[in-house]
Amino acid sequence: MNDPNSCVDNATVCSGASCVVPESNFNNILSVVLSTVLTILLALVMFSMGCNVEIKKFLGHIKRPWGICVGFLCQFGIMPLTGFILSVAFDILPLQAVVVLIIGCCPGGTASNILAYWVDGDMDLSVSMTTCSTLLALGMMPLCLLIYTKMWVDSGSIVIPYDNIGTSLVALVVPVSIGMFVNHKWPQKAKIILKIGSIAGAILIVLIAVVGGILYQSSWIIAPKLWIIGTIFPVAGYSLGFLLARIAGLPWYRCRTVAFETGMQNTQLCSTIVQLSFTPEELNVVFTFPLIYSIFQLAFAAIFLGFYVAYKKCHGKNKAETPESKENGTEPESSFYKANGGFQPDEK
Repeated sequence: MNDPNSCVDNATVCSGASCVVPESNFNNILSVVLSTVLTILLALVMFSMGCNVEIKKFLGHIKRPWGICVGFLCQFGIMPLTGFILSVAFDILPLQAVVVLIIGCCPGGTASNILAYWVDGDMDLSVSMTTCSTLLALGMMPLCLLIYTKMWVDSGSIVIPYDNIGTSLVALVVPVSIGMFVNHKWPQKAKIILKIGSIAGAILIVLIAVVGGILYQSSWIIAPKLWIIGTIFPVAGYSLGFLLARIAGLPWYRCRTVAFETGMQNTQLCSTIVQLSFTPEELNVVFTFPLIYSIFQLAFAAIFLGFYVAYKKCHGKNKAETPESKENGTEPESSFYKANGGFQPDEK
């Protein structure tokens, strides 16, 4: 039997039963491995997202950008402002507020495109909004952080790692552009890549939850305030996005599209940016919030989708919103919609 009073084999200093053991390097190695794997997997996800973009349709929305403009205002106007208001209202830690704002500035992911399809939305607009918000996040995320974190930065409470955030965004915007090119040149291969990217996205979520839970165990002791913010934030995004789109005169099916593009954030991107930008000590405070947001954005999306499916079954589709009527150009038009008809993408 081992002597309970003796030191362990790897102790460097021993004095009776008192030992000094070298600090384990396991967590540091695991953190580096996690950062590397997250970057590779997310690059694959973003590459596959680019493979879903048809350049011709994308340019059509750019030429008549009313829907894109409304989505831009929702994505980089409503969401960061909502995140800031919630952070101040619940008086969370400045570092936690930064992560809430990063979530608010993140573009939509492929999940929003799938949901737009399920609610009979405008798929071309959905994919174009996701692509534009991903590309524009390169400048808009640092700008929003600069504006909304000024009160904490000026007081010396936090230091924003703009260089790390910028590097992460540049590294992840490039795969989207390459994916668009691949889809343009080899559309059949792009479909295969899109399926692989969907699987990679699922693996990424599981990996973030499992390995992050091992690395940052204390981060799972979550303040009730963060749970409340994580619940309110996606609901506010869906609701305000739909409302603003309707005020802007967009037809109902595009309102649903904008709503999901606004509230459904790319939480994998947020988790990767947070992992690459902050120290392990800081991650213990903030790492779980993107996962909380992800849980509730999916939960409320499922509820809204259920309501929509139930509505269709009870009342049937509005004839003005069937795919056939869209093709024939018989969408319901508000006066604002007519006034801005030139901004609308060409209908097939």
